[in-house]
Amino acid sequence: MTDFTDTLFSRLPDDIVERFRPVLERISLGTVDREVNRVLPAAELALLREAGLPLARLPREEGGLGLDWPTFGRLLIAVAAADSNLPQILRGHIALVEQVLTVPDAAFRRRWTDRIVGGEIAGNSWSEPSGSTTARSSTELVADPDGTLRITGRKFYTTGSIFAEWTDTVAHRLSDDTEVTALVRLDQPGVEVRDDWDGFGQKLTGTGTIVFDGAVVEPGDVLPVAERFGYQTALYQFLLLAVLAGVAHAAVEDFARAVRERSRVFSHGNAALARDDSQIQALIGEQAASAFAVEATVVASADALEEAYRAALAWREAPGDERRAEAARRAAGFAEIRTAQAQSFATAAVQQLTSRLFDALAASATSTAKALDRHWRNARTVSSHNPVLFKNRWVGEWVLSDALPQPLWGIGVDATRAPATS
Repeated sequence: MTDFTDTLFSRLPDDIVERFRPVLERISLGTVDREVNRVLPAAELALLREAGLPLARLPREEGGLGLDWPTFGRLLIAVAAADSNLPQILRGHIALVEQVLTVPDAAFRRRWTDRIVGGEIAGNSWSEPSGSTTARSSTELVADPDGTLRITGRKFYTTGSIFAEWTDTVAHRLSDDTEVTALVRLDQPGVEVRDDWDGFGQKLTGTGTIVFDGAVVEPGDVLPVAERFGYQTALYQFLLLAVLAGVAHAAVEDFARAVRERSRVFSHGNAALARDDSQIQALIGEQAASAFAVEATVVASADALEEAYRAALAWREAPGDERRAEAARRAAGFAEIRTAQAQSFATAAVQQLTSRLFDALAASATSTAKALDRHWRNARTVSSHNPVLFKNRWVGEWVLSDALPQPLWGIGVDATRAPATS
C-alpha cells in the first residue's frame, strides 16, 4: 500500500500491523484490475481469513485476536482503503460474531466459536426483493412432520454469502408467527446462490440472490430477531462507515499519485508541474483534511459501540437484572445515535471528496481503465444503505427530547397495507 497507510496503522498494536499490513499491501496491488474486469475478491478474502480478520473480535483465550471496537474499527478502515468491498463482504459475519459474544445461550456460543475459530464464515441475507412487509418476511420457516425445520424463500442483498459457508438470514416462523434469524448452511440441497448484483458501486461484494427451497435449518441456530444483541443496527451501519472512511483515504491517495505523475499542465495554471501548482495543492490538502475528519468521526463512534457491547455483556451475566437491561438498552440506543451522526457527516463528506478530487486532474482522469470513478460510485452505493435522511430525524429527536431511536426496523411494503406478492 502507500504512504497514507502509515497513519492508518499508527494506532494499531504492533502484532496487528505485522499480521495485516503485508496482506493489505498485496491486496491493494490488484484492486483496480479486479474492478475493471469484475473479478470477485475470493483470493483476497482468503488472505484475510488466513490472517485472522474474521476472528478479530473473539477473545484471545478462545482463539481470536481480542480487538475492542475502536481498534477493530481502525483495522477495518485500513482494509477498506485497500479494497472497499472486503469489509462489506464480512459485514454479516462480524454481526454473527457479536451475537456469539453476547448471546446468553452458552451452547450456541460454544458451537459457533468453534466453527468460527475453525475457519468458517457467514454472509448476510436479510432483505427480500419483493413479498415482504415492514413487519414480516415472506421467507418462511416451517417444520416437517418429523420436526425437521426447513426454510423457503428468496433473498437479495446477500452480501458476502457467495464467499461463505453459512448465511445469516431472516424468516417468518409459522409455528408461533415470529420473525427469526436462521443460520443456514449453504452447501446443501435447497440452496442456490447467484452472483447477480447489478449495482454501479461495490460491485465485488457478491451481493446477489439466494433462493431457499426447503433447505434444512438446525433448531439451535434459530433465534427471534428481537432477542439479538440490541446494538445490531448500529453495528451494521458502523461497518459501512468504516468502508466510507477507507474509500476517502484511498481516493485522496490515488488522486495525489496521479497529480505527482502528471507532466501535462494548463497554460493558465500556476506552475510547470501539477504537483507544484498552489491551487491543486490546496484542493488535495482540503480533501485530505476531509478524509482525516471522516476517519476521526467514524473511530469516535466506535467508542459507543464498545460501550454497548460491554453493557450487553453485563446483562448477559445477569439477564433478570432490570437495571442492567435498561443500561444495555440505553447504550445500544446511544450507539445508534453516534453512528447516525457519523453517517450524516461522512455521507456528504465522502461523496463530495470523491467528486471534487477530479478537479485536480483533467479529462484523462475519467478513463475507465484508471477506475478513479469507483471511489465515488462505491461511496454513493454504501451511502444508499439505511438512508441518512431518516437518521438525521432520529438525531434531532434525541437532541430535542432525549428520545432513543427505534431499536429494530424493517423494509418492505407498509405493514398496514395488504402484503405484496412476489
